[in-house]
Amino acid sequence: MLVPTEERSVFDKSVDLYDAFYRAAGKDYRAEAAEVLRRVAAAGVRPASLLDVACGTGGHLQHFAAQARCVGIDVDPEMVAAACTRCPGARIEVADMADFDLGERFDVVTCLFSSIGYSRTTDRLNAAVASMAHHLLPAGVLIVEPWFQPGAWRVGHLSALFVDEPELKAARLAVAEREGDVAVLDFHYLVLRRTGVAHFTERHELTLFTWTDYRDAFTSAGLAVEVDESGLSGRGLVVGRWPTSTAARRPQ
Repeated sequence: MLVPTEERSVFDKSVDLYDAFYRAAGKDYRAEAAEVLRRVAAAGVRPASLLDVACGTGGHLQHFAAQARCVGIDVDPEMVAAACTRCPGARIEVADMADFDLGERFDVVTCLFSSIGYSRTTDRLNAAVASMAHHLLPAGVLIVEPWFQPGAWRVGHLSALFVDEPELKAARLAVAEREGDVAVLDFHYLVLRRTGVAHFTERHELTLFTWTDYRDAFTSAGLAVEVDESGLSGRGLVVGRWPTSTAARRPQ
């Protein structure tokens, strides 16, 4: 049985490979950031400030920073270091998404690329959404990209990513598993550099929260919530705003 733990770094062995794998996978951070900002504009918000929670190496943050003053947080110090290099004008700090206070509020708060799945328990999901809501200005927008829904997780699915760059050849392989409501991926890495070959593993455990779990977390935080079940990549988006009556009472 999986024992929920506090949020921790799960990329401690592979952080220097992270961007290479998602370049190889065709992850389009620019297009996703543009779509998020399009949705924000459609909601009538012209963001001057944006907080990206679980910002990773800054893939989305880099493009958000061209449009607004940006702040990022991530639990992994090495991810934060990479994001600082990529986004030199942004304030980026090490923090746990379920318990942080930056002392300011933002027009937009985002938590993308299914990072919310690492919160692991409904209590920590609720705490993470509450922490994000706490950083939202009265007229602001919170956008969270969920992990898979329980019925969409395919046990036994084989996943593989390959990197073929001049100075790096690498593979990341896993079989999708499940323990209760937790998706389990034991990633096996094979990495070739001029210095030699390395093999290592990482265990990733992400909770398969339901749409009801997300809606409950948003409403418990006091937000009005909308769910788009398609979203940026087929995993959906959960969007929250302060109700008009609540927003009018919140300090700027």
